Amino acid sequence: MIDQISSEFLEVLLQSFIAVLILIFLSTLARFLLIAAGQHWVRTFSHTATLLVLPIITFVITKVISGNIALSLGMVGALSIVRFRNPVKSPFELAVYFGSITMGITASVSMPWLFFFAISIATAILVLVVIDKLSKKIFSKPLFQTSFTEGNQLSTLEVKSRSINESLMNSKMLISHVKNEDEYFYILASDNFGELKKISVDLESEPLISSIQLNT
Repeated sequence: MIDQISSEFLEVLLQSFIAVLILIFLSTLARFLLIAAGQHWVRTFSHTATLLVLPIITFVITKVISGNIALSLGMVGALSIVRFRNPVKSPFELAVYFGSITMGITASVSMPWLFFFAISIATAILVLVVIDKLSKKIFSKPLFQTSFTEGNQLSTLEVKSRSINESLMNSKMLISHVKNEDEYFYILASDNFGELKKISVDLESEPLISSIQLNT
């Protein structure tokens, strides 16, 4: 491994890391442009993470197999054997599988590139975590939209009220609001069961609330 690391190779790694940072920036920019264009599906964590991780995976694969026809053919064969008997929950799950395959192939070719790949993926995920925390702290709003279709374990609170409830309407956990004749139906969802339980306890003292159902 030490023999593989020369000053020339370190320079290539540095240039590649700069390229990865640019890819992360452009992918993040693409996310906000898609949202501005009305494509709200990209708000979920899995779609956002996939948007950041896939360019890095492609970049590292290209770097590792460039100039090696035999390895390129082997890479195509390795990726073609991937079959999914069970339904895939999210695009990020696919990105994780291909990332794992890339790690194995990269490890057999060049350990420095393997470390570079791992650091790059970790940097991309860290960027998402930091931005999400800043969004919650500064704007009191999470960066990612929750999706039941991606296998997230969420608790729900279903409330029926005889009049409109402003606190529920303005809740960041509100995912559904329906008015039916003289009743209002609210559904709140969160991965924090304790937070939903506290809301349900507070609502019990309100006379206009006709029904409360807390689901785990």
